[in-house]
Amino acid sequence: MTTTSKSVHPRLGLVGRVTALTLVALLTLGPVLWTVSTSLRTPAESFDLPPRPIPADPTVEAYRQVFDQIDVLLLAFNSTLVTALVAGGQMLTAALAGYAFARIDFRFKRPLFGLVLATMMVPVQVTIVPVFLLLKEMSLTDTLLALIIPAWPTAFGTFLMRQYFLGMPKDLGEAAMIDGAGPWRIFRSVYAPLAAPGLAIIGVLAFNYHWNEFFRPLILQTSTENFTLPLGLVSLQGNLGTGSVSVVLAGVVLSMIPAVLVFVVGQRPLREGITSAGVNR
Repeated sequence: MTTTSKSVHPRLGLVGRVTALTLVALLTLGPVLWTVSTSLRTPAESFDLPPRPIPADPTVEAYRQVFDQIDVLLLAFNSTLVTALVAGGQMLTAALAGYAFARIDFRFKRPLFGLVLATMMVPVQVTIVPVFLLLKEMSLTDTLLALIIPAWPTAFGTFLMRQYFLGMPKDLGEAAMIDGAGPWRIFRSVYAPLAAPGLAIIGVLAFNYHWNEFFRPLILQTSTENFTLPLGLVSLQGNLGTGSVSVVLAGVVLSMIPAVLVFVVGQRPLREGITSAGVNR
């Protein structure tokens, strides 16, 4: 009797956890599935009540209209270029700054690191005006570089990489120093490869954030040929006046595909990076 009750309780707990996770997954994926489903409907079918989970007559006409109304390939190229360079730049600057704050002794290191962390509390809306004026003086406004260069410094990435480097044994660097390696060689050949999981976290998060970024491109870009994909999709709002919500949602689905692919490909290093960060602590 006791053995049976002990075996039943873990099963009930497992069923409860699976049920709870299934409900959370449905609540999270529900809007996404509705967006994909509606993008395959005709405009007349988009407002059916009650809404059908699966279109009665699926069509890709909305996607054709998206490509007819905006230059999707150019917008996607701009977004890919900006996002990839921003992610790569953040990985580089975070690794260098995190290593310096973790392994190199210099004056005012603690106050400077506190100042870096303090910038995390300053929203981008506060700094956009001085950033715009600086870019204007450098003749970089209305260029893709205006979106790339100011986004390279990352306070969160610096903090994360500092924690990674602090969790690594000092003996590795000391052994390399005895063999004649300098500070740059120690960083490049010893510590940087071990910090790859942390760099993967920064890269995936930076890509997903800046791929969907709207505010800075809205302020810094004026020429349509320099628009990113989220900014270019705004022109599809005119379809809402004619009831063609499927066209708008088709554009949203197209914009989601690269971010989903990056997350699917990068979820393993992301998971390993988070796990190893917890183990190192």
